[in-house]
Amino acid sequence: MTTPVLLTFDMDAEQLWLARDPASADKPVWLSQGTYGPSTGLPRILALLAKYELPATFFVPGMVIERHPAAIEQILEAGIEIEHHSHTHMWSDDLSEDQELEEFQRGYDAIVAATGRKPQGWRSPAGELTPHSIGFMEKFGIRYSSNLFGSDTAHLLADGDRLTDIVELPFAWVLDDAPFFLYSNRLPGRQMAAPSAVVESWTLEWDGISREQGTHFMLGMHPQVIGRPSRLWALEQTILHILESGAGEFTTCAEYAARMAPALLGARDGNKG
Repeated sequence: MTTPVLLTFDMDAEQLWLARDPASADKPVWLSQGTYGPSTGLPRILALLAKYELPATFFVPGMVIERHPAAIEQILEAGIEIEHHSHTHMWSDDLSEDQELEEFQRGYDAIVAATGRKPQGWRSPAGELTPHSIGFMEKFGIRYSSNLFGSDTAHLLADGDRLTDIVELPFAWVLDDAPFFLYSNRLPGRQMAAPSAVVESWTLEWDGISREQGTHFMLGMHPQVIGRPSRLWALEQTILHILESGAGEFTTCAEYAARMAPALLGARDGNKG
């Protein structure tokens, strides 16, 4: 038995900060936290992926695509797919229906213009859906979502009582770098964890998940966070632990969702009968 391993990166860059506070546009030190991702963290991440010949999935807001074309080119040259992560990184539940639709459209268009490929997956900024989000995913032909936390197993995304055709690939905060590492002098209460604590958390999660049938292991990371050398060490130690176990199958979100879709859709349609 092998367990799918999904390495995902949300390259929010400056939008992580601008979307929280538009006044950040006049705070170059504040914004430089985000700039670090595409300028410095990204090359390290791509080098690590190349070292072990591992696939990955990047979720990128449209404005980041437009602002950092050289970074986007690096991702594409590495053969990595770019998926939908809104346009401005504004939190979806703070938007009106029309505003959320505009976010979907502009982010979608930016990806198509930069890559020539229609995005297959969508991850919401700050991981929240609205009553309109699933309908917009269907409107734009999104095939998989990676937003929910209710399972360690892929399943069909539900819109109320209706099971859609969209495959949900859930993850968890314990497998995200931000709760451990995201720090700023203007985010009260934040504390940075030691990289060794993250290795312990992630490898223990792997050990447990990989023993269960039908699960997957998804890491959610951010180049401006995981891209520092000490944090990248934590990721590399986790990768080595998985490789040494012999039980991991590294794949992309799109590939895994496409693999899971026929059985999930068949089970849904069979239950209807």
